[in-house]
Amino acid sequence: MPTFDLAGYVRRIRRSADLSQRELAARVSVSKSAIAAAERGVGGLDARILAQAAALAGLRLVLVDESGAEVAAMADGAVRDEAGRRFPAHLDTRDGHIDWWHGRERYSRDQPAYTFDRVRDIRDIWREWLGIPDDHQLPGDASARPRAAPRRTPGGVHLAEEWACTCPPECAELDQGERPVHAQDCPCGCDVG
Repeated sequence: MPTFDLAGYVRRIRRSADLSQRELAARVSVSKSAIAAAERGVGGLDARILAQAAALAGLRLVLVDESGAEVAAMADGAVRDEAGRRFPAHLDTRDGHIDWWHGRERYSRDQPAYTFDRVRDIRDIWREWLGIPDDHQLPGDASARPRAAPRRTPGGVHLAEEWACTCPPECAELDQGERPVHAQDCPCGCDVG
């Protein structure tokens, strides 16, 4: 992909809007020298300033993919955590009732409405199986994941038709709340990637 030609775009904006450097600077509340430096390729502009300048010329900033198709911003109304915060953009959200292994017997955490997988191997398994979602879920979306989770086994990945945790009580006793721990003879190993 070509590099972003800020200098050329600032000149294009000024030409389309019929504004001098000084006029453009005044309209977007930056110094004339900031506009001049951007046009010479020795300075940058905040994306918000560039978007404001583009709007003066009847233009808008967009992201495009390799094929040239416009890519939308992530949805602002996507699901949030219990404190109202956005989930990390790089992680895939999912309904909290699916594969939630922190039951009442483990950590005493309440089951969240929505959650995500931090472990890259687990995310990669889900993405390999279901593809990479374009965005986080919107509230009320039906889950994209079936109840049965893909599981990594010594022989590779397989998709479980139906699966239930069979960890013995010793696993919960060994677990200190930082990382999942399993007893040596645990037949399940349900959250080990």
